[in-house]
Amino acid sequence: MGHYDKLYRDIKNNPYNVTFKDIHILLTKVGGFKVRNNGSSHYVYYHTDLVDNITIPKNRPVKPIYIKKVLKAFESVVKGFGQGGI
Repeated sequence: MGHYDKLYRDIKNNPYNVTFKDIHILLTKVGGFKVRNNGSSHYVYYHTDLVDNITIPKNRPVKPIYIKKVLKAFESVVKGFGQGGI
């Protein structure tokens, strides 16, 4: 999981230059999130362990406010990631 650990650390350390693709990979491949898109510019990510969904516009770069929401949701689902916990 070295590649995903690095991706997570990069996103966490620099939330100002994150691509939509990076967020998508982190949430779907590592976090187990599912995604919905009905042809709009926004993608909705959801997880069975969370009540709230995360909606992200597919713009580049993604605004830091969305990155902070993503990281909060990701960290609540995947405990200890990036710290040798997984």
